[in-house]
Amino acid sequence: MYDPTRLAALVAVAEAGSISRAADRLGYTAPALSQQLAKLEREAGTALLVRHHRGARLTAAGELLLVRARRVLDELDQARHELSRLTGLSGGRLRVGTFMTAGTHLLPPALSAFRRAHPDVELSVTEYVPPQAGAAVALGEVDLALTHEYVPGEPMPPPEGVRLEPLLTEELVLVTAPGHALSAGPGRLPLTELAGQPLVSMAPANPNRRAVEAELAAMGASVAVRCESPSYAVACALVSAGLGVAVVPEMVAEGSVTPLGVRRLDPPELHRRISVAYRPGGGTPAADTLRALLRGAFTRHSTAP
Repeated sequence: MYDPTRLAALVAVAEAGSISRAADRLGYTAPALSQQLAKLEREAGTALLVRHHRGARLTAAGELLLVRARRVLDELDQARHELSRLTGLSGGRLRVGTFMTAGTHLLPPALSAFRRAHPDVELSVTEYVPPQAGAAVALGEVDLALTHEYVPGEPMPPPEGVRLEPLLTEELVLVTAPGHALSAGPGRLPLTELAGQPLVSMAPANPNRRAVEAELAAMGASVAVRCESPSYAVACALVSAGLGVAVVPEMVAEGSVTPLGVRRLDPPELHRRISVAYRPGGGTPAADTLRALLRGAFTRHSTAP
């Protein structure tokens, strides 16, 4: 069976004429959309697209599948609209909280799927720095929110009346300037190899992140630059410019706009756990539906047990 998300990607490319324009329309990055299309081609067992300097066009197999894909997606949209009327999702508002990485890489496809299914629900998205997201849910500022914590790290229990549902656990990986010796070797890099390396510190005021950096310092890494803002984009840019190395979530490394060397660490025990914060029994049908979509979207991106 073909994944409807990938079928929608094929339709978008056919209509937009290029992967980049289709990605903008769907709320993906171009590399993420290319991955979805590559998986669809593997499912189909044949090439569906021909890429060229001005965009992309469908092969004969792609055109054949396109006709079927539009029919399937139309049927699914009709089913969603009928279910929306049945479950009370034909109006109202859904307020979502997120942090930057999830809001950039993982939330847009889920919200896009939600919008296609429930176009009458008004959406709003607010950015928070964890653990502020849990407090926002408790105060009723948002209906649900994406948050995260580091492992190892100081426990950050949610506020009373708020539950955390784990969605994804991803490894923390080493990022360096391109061509750096630490990123060039085969296999995982022992943490002890960070001894003496200048470490770009992310957010020294964040106790959860501080625990990870304490672990690295115990291996001999030394703090070089402190980024008071918990901006991974800034940290990656500093690393790319040769000001030090950093340990960041794998998703951040993959999505960096600045060139980086990347290497997994040994032992692979440094992680970031992403969860959705919500109020059990106090959610709306819209919030429950988006939570289900998030479970599916995040499971496909999971990079660690």
